[in-house]
Amino acid sequence: MTDRNHKATPAEKLASAAIQKKTGIAHLFAAGQYSAQGFRRLIQEAAFRHELLAFCAGLVIFALVGASLFEFMGFIVLMLLMFCVEALNTAIEELVDRISPEISTVGRNAKDLGSFAVFCLIIANGVFSAYVVISRVFFG
Repeated sequence: MTDRNHKATPAEKLASAAIQKKTGIAHLFAAGQYSAQGFRRLIQEAAFRHELLAFCAGLVIFALVGASLFEFMGFIVLMLLMFCVEALNTAIEELVDRISPEISTVGRNAKDLGSFAVFCLIIANGVFSAYVVISRVFFG
């Protein structure tokens, strides 16, 4: 049981202040700040920068071949999913490196599974993009 006369130390005050949940509009701004920090971390990854480049190139190619609004939206949604999975994959890698810096089978498996998830979305994006471009250029 805690003592009612106990005065919180500066460290205890800082710890309790650091974990206080924000509510209302402050929560919205905090969530936006956390997302921006995540984006700044993810942009450091070469794979994510390549995916951003592919996204921009894909938008240009879709415009050049006259893709429909539905096709543009499909491409954008697939790319956003890939960005999400890339972020999760990076988070898994960081956690594994922090928790288990030594080489381990479990750590390697976790990283490989995250990588496979990204690979699946790369394939899905490639197949969808190829379908749109081929159908517009040759049948369109």
